[in-house]
Amino acid sequence: MCGIVGIVSHSPVNQMLYDALLLLQHRGQDAAGIATNHQQGFSMHKANGLVRDVFRTRNMRSLPGNTGIGQVRYPTAGSSSEEEAQPFYVNAPFGIILAHNGNLTNADQLKIEMFKNDRRHLNTDSDTEVLLNVLAHELQQATTGYSLDPAALFKAVTMVHKRVRGSYAVVAQIAGYGLLGFRDPYGIRPMCLGFNESERGIEYMMASESVALEGMGFRFLRDVMPGEAIFIDLDGKLYNQQCAENPTLNPCAFEYVYLARPDSVIDGASVYGTRLKMGEFLADKIRREFKSGEIDVVMPIPDSSRPAAMELALKLGIEYREGFIKNRYIGRTFIMPGQALRKKSVRQKLNAIVSEFKGKNVLLVDDSIVRGTTSREIVQMARESGAKNVIFASAAPPVMFPNVYGIDMPTRDELIAYGRTTEEVCREITADALVYQDVESMKRAIAECNPALKNFEASCFDGHYITGDITQDYLDRIELARKNPQPVIEDVVRSQLNLNLARVE
Repeated sequence: MCGIVGIVSHSPVNQMLYDALLLLQHRGQDAAGIATNHQQGFSMHKANGLVRDVFRTRNMRSLPGNTGIGQVRYPTAGSSSEEEAQPFYVNAPFGIILAHNGNLTNADQLKIEMFKNDRRHLNTDSDTEVLLNVLAHELQQATTGYSLDPAALFKAVTMVHKRVRGSYAVVAQIAGYGLLGFRDPYGIRPMCLGFNESERGIEYMMASESVALEGMGFRFLRDVMPGEAIFIDLDGKLYNQQCAENPTLNPCAFEYVYLARPDSVIDGASVYGTRLKMGEFLADKIRREFKSGEIDVVMPIPDSSRPAAMELALKLGIEYREGFIKNRYIGRTFIMPGQALRKKSVRQKLNAIVSEFKGKNVLLVDDSIVRGTTSREIVQMARESGAKNVIFASAAPPVMFPNVYGIDMPTRDELIAYGRTTEEVCREITADALVYQDVESMKRAIAECNPALKNFEASCFDGHYITGDITQDYLDRIELARKNPQPVIEDVVRSQLNLNLARVE
């Protein structure tokens, strides 16, 4: 889970990139980076921390140029080391700087290929560095001489699609040429394109969410299509081409449930609108399961569940109240690394208004339940504030399977719903009752906001991995890797080479 942005302008882009990253800060609070391209080459600054902490005046002054890319990161592959903050850079061919949102599911195999065949060395365990080196190798293969044209770029991206598996939305700068953006053939991770008509000509921007475009004064043009590559040269001329053989659009359902800002539109569906619909469908289920008068008040767990809770209360004709006040200076607990840190931060982040709970049967609405840490603490806070009964409702279905496409849900034993019934989860979070959204209702809520959307990446809910390369053995390996420190890249490669030699013998 990350946020990326790329801009080609007729004026310095450092401030624009900084402001755009602030608009995408919700997508990653672990690290931030900006890289710009100018006559002397590339300039880059990146570090762990929030955007406002990473960049100081001296850093911004060191980022000249009219084209650049930026990224905010929450790590799902590799580690939280500052060395793995993005963007990443290679000097050949041409000089490329790249930032990526997503997760490669065949990164280990690609590392072996690069060691054996491409003769490229990796310095980190980040799959973004893997993706950058695959692109660099394919660009080298696609070009002749020292010049680069859009046709060669698109040929290279075509080969990237053939070699790389998983989810990826990418922005990359090619030194002296322009900005390249592309999206995986399944369209899992979002990316959109916008433009601005300045006095000196049209400027372009690509970003993870439409809110970044609109907040910077750019007009939304369209979403980048699955498998499509877009190249904008330094003169502001745009080229595009479909580079995948059989692209299909399967946007990540969890973007609408939780990750994206409500004022964004992703693949033609309003995030706010989908959350209202989720509340509407959840109300239908609650009406079937509870009698009139069993619920006195509906309360959201701020902030992302608020639209669903408001619509649910409206449909049920039950009073809507704000029972929790959020400290906006505490990070999102779902994306905080470490269970102990998440648990501690819940009470720092939320404070209950005691008078709203006392003696009432309270229906608490959250966007989802992942590990259950936050839910359990919130139920206890409601009880301590005098709630008579606490009913918990999730606007999303049970999260029962690992997510391998860029969201931090890699192990089954971390998911509270894995291997448990709804009643068992209810006991775990100490609620009096628990209601989950149905999977089909969640998908229907998104599709009703854009009927053109037919399929979704919803593997953490339904266990269906659309890329077709996820096996039980793969899931076992990523769980083992999470529980035990990963060996360095060279050790992984050597062990695989030794295994191959043994098979030959």
